Amino acid sequence: MFRIPLFNRWRWAVLLPALLLALPVMMVFASLFSWQTAVWQHLRQTVLPDYVLNSLLLAGGTGLGALTIGTGAAWLISQYQFIGRRYLDWLLLLPLAVPAYIIAYTYTGMLDFAGPVQQQLRHTFDWSYGDYWFPEIRSLGGAVLMLSLVLYPYVYMLARNAFSEQSASLSEASRTLGLTPRQHFWQVALPLARPAILTGMALAMMEAFADYGTVQYFGVPTFTTGIFRTWFGMGNALAAAQLAALLTSFVLFLLLLEKWSRRKVRYYHQGQKHSAAALRQVSFARQCLFLLLCTLPVLLGFLLPAWQLASWALGNWQRTLDSAFWQLVWNSFSLAAAAALLSVLLALLFAYARRLRDDPLVRFPVQLAALGYAVPGTVIAIGVMIPLAWFDQRIDLLAEEWFGVRTGLLFSGTIFALLLAYSVRFLAVSLHGIEAGLARIKPNMDNAARSLGLGPWQVLRRVHVPLLRSSVLTALLLVFVDVLKELPATLLLRPFNFNTLAVRAHELASDERLAEAALPALAIVLVGLLPVIILARSTEQRMRGNK
Repeated sequence: MFRIPLFNRWRWAVLLPALLLALPVMMVFASLFSWQTAVWQHLRQTVLPDYVLNSLLLAGGTGLGALTIGTGAAWLISQYQFIGRRYLDWLLLLPLAVPAYIIAYTYTGMLDFAGPVQQQLRHTFDWSYGDYWFPEIRSLGGAVLMLSLVLYPYVYMLARNAFSEQSASLSEASRTLGLTPRQHFWQVALPLARPAILTGMALAMMEAFADYGTVQYFGVPTFTTGIFRTWFGMGNALAAAQLAALLTSFVLFLLLLEKWSRRKVRYYHQGQKHSAAALRQVSFARQCLFLLLCTLPVLLGFLLPAWQLASWALGNWQRTLDSAFWQLVWNSFSLAAAAALLSVLLALLFAYARRLRDDPLVRFPVQLAALGYAVPGTVIAIGVMIPLAWFDQRIDLLAEEWFGVRTGLLFSGTIFALLLAYSVRFLAVSLHGIEAGLARIKPNMDNAARSLGLGPWQVLRRVHVPLLRSSVLTALLLVFVDVLKELPATLLLRPFNFNTLAVRAHELASDERLAEAALPALAIVLVGLLPVIILARSTEQRMRGNK
């Protein structure tokens, strides 16, 4: 009997699911071949300039905000000994648990004209409407501030590691050359940490490009809001896909720019080991200043929003904690669990296939499938809906022609569409962790297992999976929480009358029922703390290992 060689079977096992996961992004770009001149002329004359300008300002402002907060906090934490430093080292990661759209709802409730802050100002100074000026939170600047407060940890984590890994000899050499601590930062430490900082900044900017909930709630026209309006307002899915392709081009250009910016940057440590620089002792006044500077991002990005959400939730729990809420919890958790399991299984398949045969025919499809993490959820939703809707129509027509029955929607507008979109969006999250875990398993383990007569699948199931337990559980949790927070893809692809915590919070906030939106929003934030705790623990262990 003819047998396909093993590596060919693995190539096919990778190629078919990888092409399926890459299909949404390819469909979005394929829409450009059916150019709609009249629609684009209308968009160009009306809203397209605002989409482009606001999206660029939003991403650029968020990148600069995350760069400033994250780099500054990372430098203080990694270089100075001050009051509370040990706790702030991980507390600075907490804003990662708060989705940007939730912090936007919360600050709007606190800072709007009817909010407690302006009410207290009017009561204290006996002011009336028009007697004073107060910054408008529902603006492009407000959106930049909200996104910066929750996305700076991307820069902080990478910059913190980069600064901590710099050898003490660099600081000693700077002092020998007469450089002050400030000059050492600008001329030595910052350039050495630039690749890590730029990577974190690029991640924050990509998240800003992908944001929908914040800009939609603040009324800022960007590409993501434009895609929704073009699809649902104009009823033109093709034009929406073309807008999505343009947005994706901006994101991919940002990725290429980030790689190009460090194309010639190579830094190496001399020798096998290096000693980390000792923390600098400073005066009590400076310790208080550093404590204040590092506490502000945590206070504004997590503590205040969480306190306000908890206050609203406690005040309305009798009305909101009902059977409908528990149905939302079940929908959200079951959907997130299924998506996490599917994503991790695909990541195991792809990572193990690359371990067995890391050639271009395996590597390229895997890299193509993992590209979805850099693509906004809105774009992926468009790319999923177009082929699935076409497929549903073909099946429906054939079933009516052959059997006289209508099949309706079998794939689009179902849980299948959501799971496919989540797999495309978050495959890279699980793939990165599992590949890192596999890299720590020596090839000798595979050879020993194969010499005992185990096949590749048996080696994966009986050897690698038990050793990868920690990596698999971490990947499951990270994807679970990401799916729980995902808003635009869920809004576009969810089945009729199917809500999640994120969608319900968005609907209630859009109706200005902020107090009722607090309970589902708070549930998302509390679950989002889990990966933050994992990140904090892994960072602490890594820092201890470097000492």
